Amino acid sequence: MAPPILKLDNIFLSFGGAPLLNGAGMQVEPGDRICLVGRNGSGKSTLMKIAAGFVEPQSGEVFRHPSSTIRYLEQAPDFAGYTTVQAYAEACLGPGDDPYRVTYLLEHLGLTGQEDPNTLSGGESRRAALARVMAPEPDILMLDEPTNHLDLPTIEWLEDELRKTRSALVVISHDRRFLEKVSNATVWLDRGNSRRLDRGFASFEAWRDEVLEAEELEQHKLGKAIEREEHWLRYGVTARRKRNMRRLGELQTMRADYRGHKGPQGTVQASVTEGRESGKLVIEAEHIAKAYDRPIVAPFSIRVHRGDCIGLVGPNGAGKTTLLKMLTGQLAPDSGTVKLGTKLEIATLDQKREDLNPEDTLSHYLTDGRGETLLVNGEQKHVAGYMKDFLFQPEQIRTPIKNLSGGERARLMLARIMAKPSNLLILDEPTNDLDIETLDLLQEIVSGYTGTVILVSHDRDFLDRTVTSTIAPANPDAPDGRWIEYAGGYTDMLSQRKGALEEKRRVEKAEKAKTETFAPAADTSKARGKLSFKQKFALENLPKEMQKSEAEIAAREKKMADPNLFTKDPATFNKLAAEMEKLRENLTKMEEEWLELEMLREELEG
Repeated sequence: MAPPILKLDNIFLSFGGAPLLNGAGMQVEPGDRICLVGRNGSGKSTLMKIAAGFVEPQSGEVFRHPSSTIRYLEQAPDFAGYTTVQAYAEACLGPGDDPYRVTYLLEHLGLTGQEDPNTLSGGESRRAALARVMAPEPDILMLDEPTNHLDLPTIEWLEDELRKTRSALVVISHDRRFLEKVSNATVWLDRGNSRRLDRGFASFEAWRDEVLEAEELEQHKLGKAIEREEHWLRYGVTARRKRNMRRLGELQTMRADYRGHKGPQGTVQASVTEGRESGKLVIEAEHIAKAYDRPIVAPFSIRVHRGDCIGLVGPNGAGKTTLLKMLTGQLAPDSGTVKLGTKLEIATLDQKREDLNPEDTLSHYLTDGRGETLLVNGEQKHVAGYMKDFLFQPEQIRTPIKNLSGGERARLMLARIMAKPSNLLILDEPTNDLDIETLDLLQEIVSGYTGTVILVSHDRDFLDRTVTSTIAPANPDAPDGRWIEYAGGYTDMLSQRKGALEEKRRVEKAEKAKTETFAPAADTSKARGKLSFKQKFALENLPKEMQKSEAEIAAREKKMADPNLFTKDPATFNKLAAEMEKLRENLTKMEEEWLELEMLREELEG
């Protein structure tokens, strides 16, 4: 085993009150790809900052190999003294580092390098910081929420880039799919302490549940042991006094351990407050279009029915927000019409968190300043009790929002939107900064919501678990304003897009083959001056087989055209899609074989 290049052991840190870190540790060896997981507020970012040398623990051991280099992705980069993004990113390079790598990284992260750092948006600042820390390929690369503000193509590029890097990784992220693809070990920070699993994130949740079940069993056993000792104390035969005092001391120790045991942090307990039922047709858009310096939305039509859950995906700048605003009536299209249904009660979660006043207290924000109670599902509820459902402590009732972490702010906005009656949820990047457990809750809420949901997200796993259809650009590599609605989630969209692309390539190949002039072929058939019996049979029977295959494809297409099929019976939908893909592949082979034989026949006869 290689010696560690970084080791944290028995780390203790408290900001007054309950310790944030109490015995936590982490070890990084060359080749490690560690995902650091835990609830919001559990101390993940703090532990990472201690590892990077930005925060000093109050006690514990911190070892960094003297020759190792560490780069930490800053949440709020400092651009002071830099006139361009290129200069900022290149400043981290050492004597032997390749300066071209900065240009390569900036290009793939959507930046030219000539931008003025003082005019960057929050997302652009994060991408510039990502290029800066990745460019030198340090011994240890520490990334805190690297996928925030990145679109799906860039996230997938980043996954490949991190798999290729020689750096050891320590990553914090809410994106399950991203963690599964880049990690080979997991460090779980829980109740101030840490546990390590030498497997990637894909194995984490099952392992976590096993650990918590074993812990619960141990607590149960301890409780039974205390009952037995208490029974002996009251009714047992008196033995020597010293022995009795020893057992009494052991009993007191067991009681202290039992009372002092801090169980896992509670789960978020909440449900969305649903308004009255909307009309059956929620949104009807007919040939809507929008253009600025280029087409953003080409003529696009859609009908959104009550109960639909629609996901919007695409690269940054493709026009997702523009399309969303047109569909919800916030922006008028250049042409076409949008008709909103009746009895709509809309609730919106904005990814920019513009609704948050940093000076507001949690209580004031949740109640709109109307006292200390709010109406949730028709019942008056004290704000402290409602906050507890979202894992906020009662003493935080007067806490200013500016003191909350990014994850806590996301949870607070989620608490507010769920208290408002609604039948149409608009969620713009709802998964940003949420921990895994809160993501699970949001998934359950969206899946069980009887109203209609339209959401924009780059979280592939969340999309696959929730949406019934996905709207994506027809050309993701070079968006041209054309949008297509696909049945199912993100993975289903990719599968259908792949099938359409293969069909297009098949047609192009057949068209190309028709225009090509075959040179005389010196084969046995030409030598004889006629087709073989086997070739003649194939030439006569292939058209019948192709016609039969086309009929089978058409029959399946007709079944899949039912917009409710995926929602009602996803297994049948997926089965039909797989069968269609196989039939199309077979049809392509038959068409190519028939075309070659027909050309050979014409050549021999001519």
